[in-house]
Amino acid sequence: MSGRALPAVVLFDRDGTLVEDVPYNGDPARVVPLPGVRRSLALLRRLRVRTGVVTNQSGIGRGLLTPAQVWSVNARVEELLGPFDVWAVCPHDPAEGCACRKPAPGLVLEAARLLDVAPADCVLIGDIGSDMEAAAAAGAAGVLVPTPITRTEEVDRAPRSAHDLPAAVRTVLDGGRGVGDGQGEADDLPDAGCTVHDEEPGTRDGGPR
Repeated sequence: MSGRALPAVVLFDRDGTLVEDVPYNGDPARVVPLPGVRRSLALLRRLRVRTGVVTNQSGIGRGLLTPAQVWSVNARVEELLGPFDVWAVCPHDPAEGCACRKPAPGLVLEAARLLDVAPADCVLIGDIGSDMEAAAAAGAAGVLVPTPITRTEEVDRAPRSAHDLPAAVRTVLDGGRGVGDGQGEADDLPDAGCTVHDEEPGTRDGGPR
């Protein structure tokens, strides 16, 4: 028995973290999960750790995507990976200067609010520096999973990193997060108004950095 505290919630970036990054994707048929993601999510759910997605989708604000297209892609993500407890989506163009677009903390704060947990009891796993900055600004922990687009300085600044998502989840469950009191133990581990959210489906950015 390890007695390690589990986080209340593990939040994930969508594109490049859970699924292959397809810029401004509005086509559910192009959703492809990354290796090991389904199994890692199943482990978290088995341990009763809640999960959520926090994603920038500026294609909406840029006029490249409709909200319905984004929700259809999110629904396909859930078909392939199982249900998430919360979704928080920023639809804004970066020029709008909203409080939800990562690296701002709004999406993380909104997800925590919807699940009635403290941000300090959340962990955000993502693939670029803005994910880590959003986590830190909200008072949550962060784990970076670098991809070919991740900049060297982002890796250097990351509070914690892992080579892939399954390794990131193991890091979280092994107690390497240093946040909150959690919701259990890991034993024998194998601005509101600024955020569009839907608990049933329904970034980085869904597009280039």
